[in-house]
Amino acid sequence: MRISLCNEVLAGLPFAAQCTLAAELGYDGLEIAPFTLSEDPLSLTAAERKVIRRAVEETGLAVTGLHWLLVTPKGMSITDTDPAVRRRTRDMMQGLCELCADLGGRYLVHGSPAQRQLPERDIHAAKGYALEAFRYAARAAEKAGVIYCVEPLSRRETNFINTVAEAIGVVEGIGSNSFRTMIDCSAAGLAEEESVAELIARWMPSGLISHIQVNDPNRKGPGQGDMDFVPIIAALKQHDYAGDIGVEPFIYEPNGPGVAAHSIRYLRNLLGAAA
Repeated sequence: MRISLCNEVLAGLPFAAQCTLAAELGYDGLEIAPFTLSEDPLSLTAAERKVIRRAVEETGLAVTGLHWLLVTPKGMSITDTDPAVRRRTRDMMQGLCELCADLGGRYLVHGSPAQRQLPERDIHAAKGYALEAFRYAARAAEKAGVIYCVEPLSRRETNFINTVAEAIGVVEGIGSNSFRTMIDCSAAGLAEEESVAELIARWMPSGLISHIQVNDPNRKGPGQGDMDFVPIIAALKQHDYAGDIGVEPFIYEPNGPGVAAHSIRYLRNLLGAAA
């Protein structure tokens, strides 16, 4: 299991410095939010993509994947009634699959709660639009050689795809090996009746869980709240999880570098104890 840091945690630093610090702290990789690279991530040239990838790999890290996919440019949505908006969004999803592959990543995490929100009216049509976008993303991911993961999020964030079971239903409906789901510990702690360890035990054998993000339901880093990560790490090991663990806090205490340092120490200690 590689441990990756979501790079927006260190967004106050230049990108090269983010890479250096993450490597010094003991991370294996960076999980990149595309909006931290450019207001329009698809405008990055082939040369610029090579520079980004080289900056990561020169520190001994890898780009593990992408997340926070549809933040910029503003105005994207997979459920909007306007076909032009949906088309621009699908094009972005395809382009981000290509960007992920160019940077050496192997997965994308589709959270983007505001950009998948269902309207109060015409919910059936909006769900159809979303499934159309996901089918498009699955084809793009397959072509790029990456995995596109739809992320279950709590109802505090969105009214569409709130549990792992709901995400699994979408994944099975799409029916592509390049389209799967994942578990975000914070979201699961808020939305699920089962514990994260129980979710892993139930769903990991399906082969449809391709990524794990670790954070506390209080939105701080792992080990900074009440969620017990000991059984979570044990469940991952028990089910031979060989994917990546992305550290994704939203509240940075004492600050970005501080929470990054605390999180990797905490997780390395747990992994060592579970060995």
